[in-house]
Amino acid sequence: MRCLPLFVIACLLCGVVTAPVWAQQLQCSPCRHGFNKVLIGNSGSFSFELSNTGSKAVRIASILVQGSPFSFGDFPLPAHLAPGASVQLTAIFTPTALGYTSGSLTIRSNAVDSSLELNVEGDGVADTSSQLAVTPATLNFGNVTVGSTATQQATLTATNGAVTITSDRTTNSEFAILGLDLPITIQAGQNLPVTIQFAPGTSGTGSGKAGFISNAQNSPTIEQLTGTGVPAGSHSVDLSWVPGDGNAVGYNVYRGTANGGPYQIINNALDASTSYTDETVASGTTYFYVVTEVNAEGQQSAYSNVAKAVIPGS
Repeated sequence: MRCLPLFVIACLLCGVVTAPVWAQQLQCSPCRHGFNKVLIGNSGSFSFELSNTGSKAVRIASILVQGSPFSFGDFPLPAHLAPGASVQLTAIFTPTALGYTSGSLTIRSNAVDSSLELNVEGDGVADTSSQLAVTPATLNFGNVTVGSTATQQATLTATNGAVTITSDRTTNSEFAILGLDLPITIQAGQNLPVTIQFAPGTSGTGSGKAGFISNAQNSPTIEQLTGTGVPAGSHSVDLSWVPGDGNAVGYNVYRGTANGGPYQIINNALDASTSYTDETVASGTTYFYVVTEVNAEGQQSAYSNVAKAVIPGS
């Protein structure tokens, strides 16, 4: 019997090269969204998830929006993401013209890919059925002394045909719709002013909705309502500042209880003026305030100098 030759195959391990891992990694999930069909004048929204998959904190410095129908929701900048943390960034599509359009939100940070791009697209379409719109979409009464009342005006508008309002109601007894004699018909393209009243019975923030029932395709038409009841004789802090480079479209006001932070944003919406009154302070507390500028691209400046306010104990 012949013996078969034995071959020995030697494998040489020459070394394993490990690619370096960048400390900051910012990822999106998903990174693209299509809004499909949205009525002109209406808005669609979608939340992207941004995650830090690295080993060090990611600092998101700015968000650049391309495409005029697109914007993003409340997202104070700069934002910091700890390792393993995630945050929601809401993209908004508000078409003003018929047809398909696309855009992007470019997120700039200190991650390895300093620019992360979220791609968005959508179709603006017209509605041929009657619609009833209310503007503004939200009424914020701010601070109102308990036991007193405040009123604000909204506007109801009929489009694509006449609209008949048959009833109205609010979901919170602190809010009331005044002086609307129903039923009432609004002709196509016409407006109807309506007065909403806020009468807080207790301290604290109250919210509700005003609803208008009609023969419109989008009935009921809803108005969001919010306001804060404050006790009589409560304290407040008046702030004012000087604009920076002149490119600001608004300002954000931040407050903390320690010099150097952390600070929390206290304005509900971008403030277009150069002054702000904080009426939510507590007696016997010391507060520290900073302000940032926001330009037309949504970029936010660094904090201003710190202002200190000491609230009396009574």
